Amino acid sequence: MTAIWERAQTEETAWWGDCVNTFQEETKQLDVAERLGLRAVTQHPQQRGRWPVYDLAGASVIDIGGGPVSLLLKTVGGQRLVVIDPAPYPEWVRLRYAAAGITYSPIPAEDLDATDFDEVWMYNVLQHVHDPAIVVANARAAARRVRFFDWLDTPPDDLHPHVLDPGELDRWFNGHGIVEYMAAHNAHAYYGIFE
Repeated sequence: MTAIWERAQTEETAWWGDCVNTFQEETKQLDVAERLGLRAVTQHPQQRGRWPVYDLAGASVIDIGGGPVSLLLKTVGGQRLVVIDPAPYPEWVRLRYAAAGITYSPIPAEDLDATDFDEVWMYNVLQHVHDPAIVVANARAAARRVRFFDWLDTPPDDLHPHVLDPGELDRWFNGHGIVEYMAAHNAHAYYGIFE
């Protein structure tokens, strides 16, 4: 990986800090999950007053770049749940994933070599990787369905080495995503479910 990628990982780890107060990102996840096509269930035997809860109905899922608070932590009914993210989060993050039955793999998305998953989830990740095109190709090889969401307006900096272009994303996904201005976040987003 390049020095730019290494710097981005250092910045990402510093941004998350001790991963204790993640409320801001988890609140954003509510908008992201909706655009990923995930619907929170209101009645589920495993829910017991928790919200949001997303029922995977037996699906296997890889969350690429899931960070310390993957949406998979808010799911029930899944199998073979995996989060990959190369950032060195505190050890308790890995233990939390293990307690939830989620495998945590600290590898770069460019090194993902998986197949036969039902879904890949990627949200707010491609600006942070070394090679976005390779990450999308790996995601498409790993699963029959890719749920994708990312921001378009983030200027490049040490934390975000890439600016994403909707035309390029359409080409990489071999489909057409949706571009939406999200006033609550004062940014444009690109998202879609690609099969």
